[in-house]
Amino acid sequence: MQFAGQRTDMDLKPIGEPHNILIRLSDDVVPEPDAILITGITPQQTIAEGITEAEFLKIFHTEVAVPGTIFVGFNTVRFDDEFMRFMHYRNFYDPYEWQYTDNKTRWDLLDVVRMTRALRPEGIEWPVDAKGNPSNRLEMLTKVNNISHVGAHDALSDVNASIDVARLIRDKQPKMFEYLLKMRDKKAVAELAEAGQPFIYCSGKYPSEFEKTTAVAVLTKHPKRQGVLVYDLRHDPSTFADMSVAELVAAWRWRRDDPGVRLPVKTLQYNRCPAVAPLVVLDDASADRLQLSKDVIQANYTKLKEVNLVPKLLEALEQLDKQQQTAFLQDELEVDARLYDAFIGDGDKQTSRSVRTAGMEELKHLEVKFKDDRLTALLPLYKARNYPRSLTDEERMNWEQFRTRKLLGGKQNSRLAKFFDRLGELAARTDLSEKDQYLLEELQLYGQSIMPIDD
Repeated sequence: MQFAGQRTDMDLKPIGEPHNILIRLSDDVVPEPDAILITGITPQQTIAEGITEAEFLKIFHTEVAVPGTIFVGFNTVRFDDEFMRFMHYRNFYDPYEWQYTDNKTRWDLLDVVRMTRALRPEGIEWPVDAKGNPSNRLEMLTKVNNISHVGAHDALSDVNASIDVARLIRDKQPKMFEYLLKMRDKKAVAELAEAGQPFIYCSGKYPSEFEKTTAVAVLTKHPKRQGVLVYDLRHDPSTFADMSVAELVAAWRWRRDDPGVRLPVKTLQYNRCPAVAPLVVLDDASADRLQLSKDVIQANYTKLKEVNLVPKLLEALEQLDKQQQTAFLQDELEVDARLYDAFIGDGDKQTSRSVRTAGMEELKHLEVKFKDDRLTALLPLYKARNYPRSLTDEERMNWEQFRTRKLLGGKQNSRLAKFFDRLGELAARTDLSEKDQYLLEELQLYGQSIMPIDD
């Protein structure tokens, strides 16, 4: 519901005024109450002050996604960028071109923070959570390093805080900063990963007690993605050598707080700006701090080459992919969720351009034909969300039927039912501030306002 950004030069000095834009929430979307309590932005505010997604994307492509831009954020590659891709898709833009054409690239500060903390922590204060565990949350980093961060979780405040954190790392550990900036290039990542030697890898999937950092070795190229499967060399691979495919699937499946055997294999995707570095950067101090013995790394790497895990791992991966896809299709049946079904064809890209350049009057009479059935299904949704007055009577009736299915489908398990249930749970808390109470009341009113009319 909010987009903010500030362009800087390569010395991290701001250029021009920031962008800070509210995006109007469409009435087929149920907001997450807990998220609203964090941001303080109500759906009503976005309707009163915001612009449509179509209007926002015109600004984004004219003023933000200009040639040579490096898109940088804090956990943006795995989080914000997904929102942007789906927004582009449902508004008839290519979901990917905004971040790589015309010498544009992307980068993620979260993994920069992780690797700096793990390997070169000197000169920076590093926060821990209430339980004493290492934490890299943006608001905690700014607090312990005396960086102004008023209004954490406000998009523009987080943007400015991210710039300050980037500046802190660049000033205190310039070699690390410049190295990881260079490694945002997927070709550089591939070159390191495929050199045939163990290397350092920081990822949110690794334990915080080891600063999210380990040494890995490549097992094989990923059969479907632009990347490789890597093995965590903290662990003896002979433990998994005699496992069946079914046992590997069970050990590989991600589970929260499960004490069972976990398969130390994950996908490293070249185009996600992973924080990787040669093993030589692991100095003695870092090895001790991370409990990452070079002798153990070498011993497990030798064993890994002796046991042939790859054939069974690829079978296990195929089974996992099928299970995940089935679960996804059961949860998300609408066309909005089908971004990753396939790439948009060149012919449909041209037709899409005529859709997004059409104004409301033109949309009333626009007749287009797509080869991709997803785009055909998206068109009436695009019109309803961005140009509702362009709808014909039949299209308006279809939109209301769509909203009814989306918001009320599943009865007690519907989106709106879960929304009101959660509001009730939050309202029963005894620690609510006056602002929290106001936000919950606004959400209650909003939920009632978008309730489909029962004919």
